[in-house]
Amino acid sequence: MNTQEAIGALGALAHDTRLALYRLLVERGPDGLPAGVIADKLHILPSSLTFHLQHLHRARLIRQRRVSRRLFYAADFEAMTELVAYLTKNCCGGAWAPPSCLPVANTAQPKRRSA
Repeated sequence: MNTQEAIGALGALAHDTRLALYRLLVERGPDGLPAGVIADKLHILPSSLTFHLQHLHRARLIRQRRVSRRLFYAADFEAMTELVAYLTKNCCGGAWAPPSCLPVANTAQPKRRSA
């Protein structure tokens, strides 16, 4: 990711509705959500939702796919990883990486079944 792409991505996220939309899609995972469900969950009019979705799509932060007549949107996790990598590149001059600069590992323990 270059500087202009990072600025575009950060600018797209610098709006309360788009940030909430993006976080919703990140929580949902790679399957994403149909536009109608997103509008319902965020209480956004379809015309406003389209505007915000297009903004995030142009910034390469989300992907769109059509299933029959429905449009599904999902976070582009590769772009998210590139943005975080751009922001943390050469963290602390490469001399030391504090825990806050290291990627967060999934430390959740699997749930055990009751007998």
